Amino acid sequence: MSKSLLLRTSLSSLRLLRNSSSISISFSSLLSLLPNPPHQGLRIVLPSYNYKLVASTSRPCSHVAAACSSSESESDINDDLSKALSPHILDVRKDKFRNVVTNRTYSLCLVVEGLCDFGNVSATFRSADALGFQSVHVVSCDSKRYKDNRHVSMGAEKWLDIELWSSIHECFKVLKARGYRIATTHVGMDAVSIYDMDWSHPTAIVVGNENRGISDEALELSDLHCSIPMKGMVDSFNVSVAAGILMHHAVCDRTSRLGCHGDLTSKESQILLAEFSLRHSKSALSIAHEYAKRKAVMCAPKL
Repeated sequence: MSKSLLLRTSLSSLRLLRNSSSISISFSSLLSLLPNPPHQGLRIVLPSYNYKLVASTSRPCSHVAAACSSSESESDINDDLSKALSPHILDVRKDKFRNVVTNRTYSLCLVVEGLCDFGNVSATFRSADALGFQSVHVVSCDSKRYKDNRHVSMGAEKWLDIELWSSIHECFKVLKARGYRIATTHVGMDAVSIYDMDWSHPTAIVVGNENRGISDEALELSDLHCSIPMKGMVDSFNVSVAAGILMHHAVCDRTSRLGCHGDLTSKESQILLAEFSLRHSKSALSIAHEYAKRKAVMCAPKL
Protein backbone atom coordinates (compact mmCIF):
# COMPACT_ATOMS: atom_id res chain seq x y z
CA MET A 1 0.00 0.00 0.00
CA SER A 2 1.41 3.43 -0.93
CA LYS A 3 2.07 5.89 1.87
CA SER A 4 -0.89 8.12 1.23
CA LEU A 5 -4.17 9.06 2.80
CA LEU A 6 -6.99 9.53 0.32
CA LEU A 7 -9.88 11.42 1.86
CA ARG A 8 -13.15 11.20 0.01
CA THR A 9 -15.57 13.84 1.29
CA SER A 10 -18.63 11.70 0.75
CA LEU A 11 -21.88 12.33 2.57
CA SER A 12 -21.99 8.71 3.63
CA SER A 13 -19.82 6.94 6.18
CA LEU A 14 -16.47 5.73 4.91
CA ARG A 15 -14.13 3.05 6.09
CA LEU A 16 -10.51 3.58 7.12
CA LEU A 17 -8.63 0.40 6.26
CA ARG A 18 -5.29 -0.71 7.63
CA ASN A 19 -4.43 -4.35 7.16
CA SER A 20 -7.54 -6.32 8.25
CA SER A 21 -8.97 -3.80 10.72
CA SER A 22 -11.48 -1.09 9.87
CA ILE A 23 -12.83 2.00 11.59
CA SER A 24 -16.03 3.77 10.57
CA ILE A 25 -15.76 7.53 10.04
CA SER A 26 -18.87 9.70 9.81
CA PHE A 27 -19.28 12.68 7.51
CA SER A 28 -19.05 15.10 10.45
CA SER A 29 -15.75 13.55 11.53
CA LEU A 30 -14.48 13.67 7.95
CA LEU A 31 -15.22 17.39 7.67
CA SER A 32 -13.04 18.03 10.70
CA LEU A 33 -10.09 16.53 8.79
CA LEU A 34 -10.39 18.94 5.87
CA PRO A 35 -7.54 21.45 5.57
CA ASN A 36 -8.02 25.21 5.75
CA PRO A 37 -8.67 26.53 3.17
CA PRO A 38 -10.68 23.48 2.12
CA HIS A 39 -9.74 21.56 -1.01
CA GLN A 40 -12.19 22.02 -3.88
CA GLY A 41 -11.94 18.46 -5.13
CA LEU A 42 -13.37 15.32 -3.61
CA ARG A 43 -10.07 13.70 -2.70
CA ILE A 44 -7.12 15.01 -0.73
CA VAL A 45 -3.70 13.36 -0.77
CA LEU A 46 -1.53 13.50 2.36
CA PRO A 47 1.71 11.60 1.64
CA SER A 48 2.87 10.97 5.22
CA TYR A 49 0.41 8.26 6.30
CA ASN A 50 0.26 4.56 5.54
CA TYR A 51 -3.53 4.60 5.36
CA LYS A 52 -6.08 4.82 2.59
CA LEU A 53 -9.64 5.97 3.04
CA VAL A 54 -12.02 4.13 0.72
CA ALA A 55 -15.75 3.74 0.39
CA SER A 56 -17.46 0.50 1.34
CA THR A 57 -20.26 -0.79 -0.86
CA SER A 58 -21.93 -3.96 -2.02
CA ARG A 59 -22.24 -2.67 -5.59
CA PRO A 60 -19.21 -3.31 -7.83
CA CYS A 61 -17.39 -0.28 -9.22
CA SER A 62 -19.14 2.25 -6.99
CA HIS A 63 -17.13 4.50 -4.70
CA VAL A 64 -20.23 5.38 -2.73
CA ALA A 65 -20.39 3.90 0.74
CA ALA A 66 -23.49 1.96 1.63
CA ALA A 67 -23.37 2.55 5.35
CA CYS A 68 -24.20 5.72 7.27
CA SER A 69 -23.93 6.94 10.86
CA SER A 70 -26.02 5.22 13.50
CA SER A 71 -27.62 8.46 14.68
CA GLU A 72 -29.42 9.27 11.44
CA SER A 73 -29.98 7.89 7.98
CA GLU A 74 -27.78 8.77 5.02
CA SER A 75 -30.86 10.10 3.24
CA ASP A 76 -31.54 12.51 6.11
CA ILE A 77 -27.94 13.77 6.02
CA ASN A 78 -28.09 14.34 2.27
CA ASP A 79 -31.48 16.02 2.45
CA ASP A 80 -30.58 18.33 5.34
CA LEU A 81 -27.26 19.36 3.84
CA SER A 82 -28.80 19.93 0.40
CA LYS A 83 -31.37 22.22 2.01
CA ALA A 84 -28.61 24.12 3.78
CA LEU A 85 -26.68 24.62 0.54
CA SER A 86 -29.65 25.17 -1.78
CA PRO A 87 -30.11 28.94 -1.17
CA HIS A 88 -26.48 29.51 -2.18
CA ILE A 89 -26.71 27.78 -5.57
CA LEU A 90 -28.52 29.21 -8.60
CA ASP A 91 -31.42 27.14 -9.98
CA VAL A 92 -29.72 26.88 -13.37
CA ARG A 93 -26.68 25.41 -11.64
CA LYS A 94 -28.82 22.89 -9.75
CA ASP A 95 -30.39 21.81 -13.04
CA LYS A 96 -26.90 21.38 -14.50
CA PHE A 97 -25.87 19.20 -11.55
CA ARG A 98 -28.95 16.98 -11.93
CA ASN A 99 -28.38 16.55 -15.68
CA VAL A 100 -24.71 15.69 -15.18
CA VAL A 101 -25.41 13.17 -12.40
CA THR A 102 -28.06 11.47 -14.56
CA ASN A 103 -25.36 10.79 -17.15
CA ARG A 104 -22.58 9.77 -14.74
CA THR A 105 -21.20 6.26 -14.25
CA TYR A 106 -18.66 4.43 -12.13
CA SER A 107 -18.98 1.36 -14.35
CA LEU A 108 -16.20 2.73 -16.55
CA CYS A 109 -13.12 4.49 -15.25
CA LEU A 110 -9.94 5.93 -16.77
CA VAL A 111 -6.38 5.15 -15.68
CA VAL A 112 -3.42 7.24 -16.90
CA GLU A 113 0.01 5.71 -16.28
CA GLY A 114 3.32 7.54 -16.23
CA LEU A 115 2.43 10.47 -18.47
CA CYS A 116 5.20 13.06 -18.89
CA ASP A 117 3.15 15.86 -20.46
CA PHE A 118 0.77 16.94 -17.74
CA GLY A 119 -1.17 18.91 -20.27
CA ASN A 120 -2.18 15.47 -21.56
CA VAL A 121 -3.24 14.40 -18.07
CA SER A 122 -5.48 17.41 -17.67
CA ALA A 123 -6.84 17.08 -21.21
CA THR A 124 -7.90 13.48 -20.52
CA PHE A 125 -9.63 14.67 -17.34
CA ARG A 126 -11.62 17.18 -19.35
CA SER A 127 -12.69 14.48 -21.82
CA ALA A 128 -13.60 12.11 -18.97
CA ASP A 129 -15.84 14.71 -17.37
CA ALA A 130 -17.45 15.65 -20.69
CA LEU A 131 -18.24 11.99 -21.45
CA GLY A 132 -19.77 11.11 -18.09
CA PHE A 133 -16.88 9.30 -16.38
CA GLN A 134 -16.75 9.97 -12.63
CA SER A 135 -13.66 7.98 -11.61
CA VAL A 136 -10.10 8.73 -12.81
CA HIS A 137 -6.82 7.21 -11.60
CA VAL A 138 -3.34 8.70 -12.00
CA VAL A 139 -0.36 6.32 -11.65
CA SER A 140 3.31 7.26 -11.24
CA CYS A 141 2.98 10.91 -12.17
CA ASP A 142 4.74 13.90 -10.60
CA SER A 143 1.91 15.50 -8.61
CA LYS A 144 3.67 18.88 -8.40
CA ARG A 145 4.07 19.15 -12.17
CA TYR A 146 0.46 18.03 -12.57
CA LYS A 147 -0.78 20.82 -10.30
CA ASP A 148 1.18 23.36 -12.37
CA ASN A 149 -0.81 22.29 -15.46
CA ARG A 150 -4.30 22.04 -13.99
CA HIS A 151 -5.53 24.98 -16.11
CA VAL A 152 -5.61 22.75 -19.23
CA SER A 153 -8.58 20.80 -17.88
CA MET A 154 -10.50 24.06 -17.29
CA GLY A 155 -11.46 22.88 -13.80
CA ALA A 156 -12.77 19.48 -14.92
CA GLU A 157 -10.93 17.67 -12.11
CA LYS A 158 -13.06 19.58 -9.61
CA TRP A 159 -16.00 17.37 -10.61
CA LEU A 160 -14.15 14.05 -10.81
CA ASP A 161 -13.13 11.46 -8.24
CA ILE A 162 -9.35 11.38 -8.72
CA GLU A 163 -7.13 8.80 -7.05
CA LEU A 164 -3.33 9.00 -7.12
CA TRP A 165 -1.24 5.82 -7.09
CA SER A 166 2.50 5.23 -6.78
CA SER A 167 2.40 1.79 -8.45
CA ILE A 168 0.36 0.14 -11.19
CA HIS A 169 0.26 -3.10 -9.19
CA GLU A 170 -1.58 -1.49 -6.29
CA CYS A 171 -3.91 0.41 -8.60
CA PHE A 172 -4.91 -2.68 -10.59
CA LYS A 173 -5.30 -4.77 -7.43
CA VAL A 174 -7.83 -2.33 -6.01
CA LEU A 175 -9.67 -1.87 -9.31
CA LYS A 176 -10.04 -5.63 -9.78
CA ALA A 177 -11.32 -5.92 -6.21
CA ARG A 178 -13.94 -3.31 -7.09
CA GLY A 179 -15.11 -5.46 -10.00
CA TYR A 180 -13.40 -3.90 -13.01
CA ARG A 181 -11.74 -5.74 -15.87
CA ILE A 182 -8.51 -3.99 -16.87
CA ALA A 183 -8.18 -3.02 -20.55
CA THR A 184 -4.78 -1.61 -21.49
CA THR A 185 -4.25 0.18 -24.79
CA HIS A 186 -1.55 -1.63 -26.75
CA VAL A 187 -0.64 -2.22 -30.38
CA GLY A 188 0.12 -5.93 -30.60
CA MET A 189 -0.96 -9.20 -32.17
CA ASP A 190 -3.17 -10.05 -29.20
CA ALA A 191 -4.88 -6.65 -29.07
CA VAL A 192 -8.66 -6.56 -29.53
CA SER A 193 -10.24 -3.76 -31.53
CA ILE A 194 -12.18 -1.41 -29.28
CA TYR A 195 -15.05 -1.79 -31.77
CA ASP A 196 -15.26 -5.53 -31.01
CA MET A 197 -15.53 -5.11 -27.25
CA ASP A 198 -18.64 -5.15 -25.08
CA TRP A 199 -18.35 -1.97 -23.02
CA SER A 200 -21.40 -2.73 -20.90
CA HIS A 201 -19.04 -4.72 -18.63
CA PRO A 202 -17.36 -2.71 -15.85
CA THR A 203 -14.02 -1.71 -17.38
CA ALA A 204 -10.97 0.34 -16.44
CA ILE A 205 -9.45 1.93 -19.55
CA VAL A 206 -5.67 2.33 -19.22
CA VAL A 207 -3.52 4.66 -21.34
CA GLY A 208 0.25 4.94 -20.97
CA ASN A 209 3.31 7.11 -21.43
CA GLU A 210 3.54 9.27 -24.56
CA ASN A 211 6.80 7.64 -25.69
CA ARG A 212 6.97 4.20 -24.08
CA GLY A 213 3.26 3.45 -23.97
CA ILE A 214 1.90 1.04 -21.37
CA SER A 215 4.49 -0.44 -19.00
CA ASP A 216 5.36 -4.14 -19.20
CA GLU A 217 3.96 -4.62 -15.70
CA ALA A 218 0.63 -3.08 -16.67
CA LEU A 219 0.43 -5.26 -19.79
CA GLU A 220 1.12 -8.38 -17.75
CA LEU A 221 -1.40 -7.55 -15.03
CA SER A 222 -4.21 -6.44 -17.35
CA ASP A 223 -7.12 -8.64 -18.35
CA LEU A 224 -6.99 -7.71 -22.04
CA HIS A 225 -5.20 -5.48 -24.53
CA CYS A 226 -7.17 -3.24 -26.86
CA SER A 227 -6.34 -0.91 -29.73
CA ILE A 228 -7.89 1.69 -32.00
CA PRO A 229 -7.71 0.53 -35.65
CA MET A 230 -5.62 2.99 -37.70
CA LYS A 231 -6.65 3.89 -41.27
CA GLY A 232 -3.82 6.23 -42.22
CA MET A 233 -0.03 6.32 -42.50
CA VAL A 234 0.54 7.11 -38.82
CA ASP A 235 0.38 4.25 -36.35
CA SER A 236 -0.68 6.05 -33.19
CA PHE A 237 -2.68 8.95 -31.75
CA ASN A 238 -1.66 11.52 -29.18
CA VAL A 239 -2.44 9.91 -25.81
CA SER A 240 -5.13 12.41 -24.85
CA VAL A 241 -6.76 11.99 -28.28
CA ALA A 242 -6.63 8.20 -27.95
CA ALA A 243 -8.19 8.39 -24.49
CA GLY A 244 -10.96 10.61 -25.84
CA ILE A 245 -11.70 8.22 -28.73
CA LEU A 246 -11.75 5.23 -26.38
CA MET A 247 -14.06 6.86 -23.86
CA HIS A 248 -16.38 8.23 -26.53
CA HIS A 249 -16.74 4.83 -28.19
CA ALA A 250 -17.30 3.14 -24.82
CA VAL A 251 -20.11 5.59 -24.06
CA CYS A 252 -21.71 5.03 -27.48
CA ASP A 253 -21.46 1.25 -27.13
CA ARG A 254 -22.99 1.30 -23.64
CA THR A 255 -25.81 3.55 -24.85
CA SER A 256 -26.50 1.20 -27.76
CA ARG A 257 -26.53 -1.91 -25.54
CA LEU A 258 -28.13 -0.52 -22.39
CA GLY A 259 -30.17 2.41 -23.64
CA CYS A 260 -28.13 4.90 -21.60
CA HIS A 261 -24.63 5.56 -20.26
CA GLY A 262 -25.40 6.90 -16.79
CA ASP A 263 -26.31 4.15 -14.33
CA LEU A 264 -26.11 5.51 -10.78
CA THR A 265 -28.66 4.23 -8.30
CA SER A 266 -31.02 6.67 -6.62
CA LYS A 267 -28.86 6.69 -3.48
CA GLU A 268 -25.63 7.18 -5.45
CA SER A 269 -27.20 10.02 -7.44
CA GLN A 270 -28.36 11.71 -4.25
CA ILE A 271 -24.90 11.51 -2.72
CA LEU A 272 -23.14 12.76 -5.87
CA LEU A 273 -25.59 15.67 -6.15
CA ALA A 274 -24.78 16.69 -2.60
CA GLU A 275 -21.06 16.28 -3.29
CA PHE A 276 -21.32 18.51 -6.35
CA SER A 277 -23.01 21.10 -4.17
CA LEU A 278 -20.03 20.91 -1.81
CA ARG A 279 -17.55 21.24 -4.67
CA HIS A 280 -19.42 24.19 -6.12
CA SER A 281 -17.50 26.76 -4.08
CA LYS A 282 -15.36 27.17 -0.99
CA SER A 283 -18.29 28.86 0.73
CA ALA A 284 -20.29 25.64 0.29
CA LEU A 285 -17.72 23.74 2.33
CA SER A 286 -17.84 26.44 5.00
CA ILE A 287 -21.61 26.01 5.16
CA ALA A 288 -21.12 22.26 5.44
CA HIS A 289 -18.73 22.79 8.33
CA GLU A 290 -21.33 24.85 10.15
CA TYR A 291 -23.97 22.23 9.39
CA ALA A 292 -21.74 19.50 10.83
CA LYS A 293 -21.17 21.53 13.99
CA ARG A 294 -24.91 22.06 14.47
CA LYS A 295 -25.64 18.38 13.90
CA ALA A 296 -22.95 17.42 16.41
CA VAL A 297 -24.63 19.59 19.05
CA MET A 298 -28.10 18.27 18.19
CA CYS A 299 -26.95 14.64 18.33
CA ALA A 300 -25.02 15.00 21.59
CA PRO A 301 -26.44 12.94 24.46
CA LYS A 302 -28.66 14.89 26.82
CA LEU A 303 -27.36 14.73 30.38
